[in-house]
Amino acid sequence: MTSNTSGLGTLPHWDLSNVYPGLESKRFSEAVADLGSQLDGLEGYLDEHQIARAPAGSNRPDTAATRATIDSYLDRMNATLRLYYTLRVYVASFVTTDSYNTTAKRLLSELEMRGVRLQKMDVRFQAWIGSVADLLPAILEQAGPAKDHAFYLQELAEQSKYLMSDAEESLAAELSLSGENAWGKLQGTVCSQLTVTFERAGKTEKMPITALQNLSHDPDPDVRRRAYETELAAWAAAKEPLAAALNGVKGAVVTLNKRRGHPDAIHPTLLQSRIDRETLQAMLDAMQDSFPVFRSYLRAKAKRLGHAGGLPWWDLFAPVGKSERVYAWKETEAFVVTQFRTFGDRLANMAQRAFDHNWIDAESRDGKRGGAFCMSVPAVDESRVLCNFDGSLDQVSTVAHELGHAFHNECQIGKTELQTITPMTLAETASIFCQTIITDAALANASDPEEELSILEAFLIDATQIIVDITSRYLFEKEIFERRVKSELSADDFCEIMLRCQKATYGDGLDPQHLHPFMWAWKPHYYRGSLSFYNYPYAFGLLFGTGLYAIYKERGRSFVPEYEQLLASTGEGTAADLAARFGIDIRAKDFWRGSLRVIERYIRRYAEL
Repeated sequence: MTSNTSGLGTLPHWDLSNVYPGLESKRFSEAVADLGSQLDGLEGYLDEHQIARAPAGSNRPDTAATRATIDSYLDRMNATLRLYYTLRVYVASFVTTDSYNTTAKRLLSELEMRGVRLQKMDVRFQAWIGSVADLLPAILEQAGPAKDHAFYLQELAEQSKYLMSDAEESLAAELSLSGENAWGKLQGTVCSQLTVTFERAGKTEKMPITALQNLSHDPDPDVRRRAYETELAAWAAAKEPLAAALNGVKGAVVTLNKRRGHPDAIHPTLLQSRIDRETLQAMLDAMQDSFPVFRSYLRAKAKRLGHAGGLPWWDLFAPVGKSERVYAWKETEAFVVTQFRTFGDRLANMAQRAFDHNWIDAESRDGKRGGAFCMSVPAVDESRVLCNFDGSLDQVSTVAHELGHAFHNECQIGKTELQTITPMTLAETASIFCQTIITDAALANASDPEEELSILEAFLIDATQIIVDITSRYLFEKEIFERRVKSELSADDFCEIMLRCQKATYGDGLDPQHLHPFMWAWKPHYYRGSLSFYNYPYAFGLLFGTGLYAIYKERGRSFVPEYEQLLASTGEGTAADLAARFGIDIRAKDFWRGSLRVIERYIRRYAEL
């Protein structure tokens, strides 16, 4: 399905008809029924083999029997997960593009209940693995599914110490649907259905908040300022339900972290990210050291736009240089595929398939979620990308970024679902890499200094968001967790903390009188109970991907096979171990400084122009 948008050509809606013909089709209903049967079978297997936390001193099966039990469980769980993820992504493709679709929302809720069953079984297995961890070394010496999933099993055993009792974990899984998951849905619904009335070029129109936010890139400064003011007013009107949702999510996470024995809210995210505190602190310290350079960029931009002091928020994303070129959708396709081809045919061919077969949903419309993301569709070994395309170079870069995620999925074809569990820190590697390919190509093709300035601007806007703004979000979330232990926070509290964190990071680069107090309201990352501190992994991804790109520029095509192997292996090693393959020590501040120096060179060039 497609939609005509003036000036941009025909913008595609994604097509998943090769997965199932429709939500009410026989094939979809049969797949849902099959999932139920597989869940029953898996649960029966756990009961039959008494897979649960083994009491201390209890009799246990021998090593051979334990290995056989593990092997069979892994095969069953992988098959069930493949079907579950496919069904969930299929239904989510309707919910995320049309929040008014009540049938899709009901089906998603039903699937989520089945997901809770899977989660409960996974916890049972993890607790059991923890109780037989001493047998794992011998088990993993023998060929078979267990050995193929060695990293997964070892990680389960290590993290089993942070489980509550079986009954508590079961209750927590069930309550998540009416707890943090329900609050997250509320935030998504409120934001996707929020519309505003806005006057532009003598015409008043009603538009979704996502389309209004895209006006932050508009070449007209009056449009940008009024769009900013309209946006803040819209969030102010919706702040109470959003504050309730954020309190609900963070309150649930605080309670569960305490019961599971985590020392603080960051600790479980380090386990999920497969990094340690030393690595996180080294990266954050290097980022903070770079703030003066980013502030110099913001002040230079403010001066170009005629501001005496720091940059007001409404001009943070303003185009600079020659009037920003508008990319039609077909131009975007040609540019992305051509530049991906310079890296490798596999990447370019995958991108071409994505364009040819409508893997991408590009049009902004009422009921559609904002932002951009990529989903893997396991049953057909494909991906689907959502974006809100407006023809800017920033959005071209976003398309490349999300196709990078799709390429990551491509490199993992043939792996099992449990072998591809990738932490957020490494999940951004391919996306940042592809985004960098596009930026370098745009700069190389610039016809004059004004166009080069415009391209540098698009890159630096994004880099500033990932290094400076994400630090403000990290500080915001850290304080929210610390204060949520004692009481709920009001919407005004959230705004005050957000403003303070923005001032601490942006400093004199921005006008302190015109910041964005409602950044907490619309970012969906804050509302995911299962993945707190969704922010810092993006910075990790930018800097790690930038470091790898520098290695690629030195080595050329010989780098490609090792890089593709790295992407294939991101579910089977820690970040430090995988980085070591390229001689990178992520616990050393010097590595992060080196990647930041690459970005700083762009800033110096921007100042020269």
